[in-house]
Amino acid sequence: MSVRAIVSVGMFAAVVFDFDGVLIDSESPGFESHRRIYEQCGAALTVEEWCGQIGTYVEGEEEGWYLRLCERTTRSPERAVYEAERRRLFEELVPREPMRGIRELLAELDSAGVPLAIASTAPARWVVTAAERIGVRALFRAIVTGDEVARRKPAPDVYLEAARRLGVDPSKTIAIEDSAPGIASARAAGMQTVVIPHWLTELHDLSGADLRVAHAGELSLARLATLVQK
Repeated sequence: MSVRAIVSVGMFAAVVFDFDGVLIDSESPGFESHRRIYEQCGAALTVEEWCGQIGTYVEGEEEGWYLRLCERTTRSPERAVYEAERRRLFEELVPREPMRGIRELLAELDSAGVPLAIASTAPARWVVTAAERIGVRALFRAIVTGDEVARRKPAPDVYLEAARRLGVDPSKTIAIEDSAPGIASARAAGMQTVVIPHWLTELHDLSGADLRVAHAGELSLARLATLVQK
């Protein structure tokens, strides 16, 4: 059976992408913007402590990183100065292009008529704007963000809502993730899961994924269809 036939008969329902660290490398600028401020103030911020929060979202999270800095040095700036500098650094560092292989994979899936969605634990004000900036917004039939559901990842809410909006069976849907909380969320929704580890999530336990690849360029419609048929 051809890949297009697999799609047409419903054996392959949809693909739902995480956003940060999968479609755009916002993880590196997020860490680096904080790390540079810590360094300027004579304090250290390690990859190990940062990576533990990737894949989740907590209101007031930025306040927490600022308070940690204040605990580690007497040279911390005022809160408003800290936040302004963090935002400036992040905007300076965040890429204007999708991650490796993403544009080609999205084009192939879209050409085959595969419904696509984003399921992110981040707020809509960031996800929608950034998706437009890297030129992929129009390819997604649905975007579900953490501020639209009752529970964020690792709960399955964003993935279940994405499947509902697409009108597809979660068990015939593939999720593409980069973190342990994301994998747990997709699996709890009943989806097959592909993980593309980000260098900041290499320390996560990613063994729950059904398939692990180095970058999106290693994925294709045919390979994803094979995964769903397992």
